[in-house]
Amino acid sequence: MFGIRNIKIIAQRELKSYISTPIGYIFASIFLAISTGLSFHFGNFFDRGIADLESFFQYHPWLYLLLMPAIAMRLWAEEQKTGTLELLVTLPISLGEAVIGKFVAAWVFSGGVLALSFPLWMTVNYLGNPDNGVIISSYFASWLMAGSFLSLSSCASALTNNQVIAFITGVTICFFFMMTGVDIIQSGFNGWAPSWVINTIGNLSIMKNFNSISSGVIDIRSVTYFFFLISTGLLVNIKIIELKKA
Repeated sequence: MFGIRNIKIIAQRELKSYISTPIGYIFASIFLAISTGLSFHFGNFFDRGIADLESFFQYHPWLYLLLMPAIAMRLWAEEQKTGTLELLVTLPISLGEAVIGKFVAAWVFSGGVLALSFPLWMTVNYLGNPDNGVIISSYFASWLMAGSFLSLSSCASALTNNQVIAFITGVTICFFFMMTGVDIIQSGFNGWAPSWVINTIGNLSIMKNFNSISSGVIDIRSVTYFFFLISTGLLVNIKIIELKKA
């Protein structure tokens, strides 16, 4: 069993490190600047003549592909490099509590940064009459996707004490889960793989499940998928740290 109190203490400590150091502000600035810039210049935010935030959310998978591994690369790689991992395992907390606490802090922080984009939401409501239900579900889908990328990238960080290697590995793993549902990938299995294998690979796609929720219909299957992916990533993370500690 995991202690909520210990998880909360670790999460608060990690969250303070994001807020009290330039890392958090740099990440927030990069995300907001790039996502807004892409929405206006490439997504034709005004020229589309439609009051929605589709042009804003459509670039999130690609932004998160780089930004979430950048956040997660230091979670465990830095602990191993500085030798504080050995100190951490001697504290009266379980590895599971440490892993979950670090993840929760990163996920809450990324959610806070995402929430800072609310002026765009206010803008579309001022200019037109958008479907706010779709916008809310898109924010929810984006946050779930961020959590999935963080969980997978945290595993990559646990594998090495080199943050650059952790970042590259995290990007690679996240890219795999992004692209499994793309037609060009699935077409490679046509003709020799059973249909259930092709469907299973397609259902593993983060993009597919993100698009499902952001369309305005909160599909319980897609929500379950994201929480299952996050939970699996955290369990694998715990096992990796346990093996390194042994």
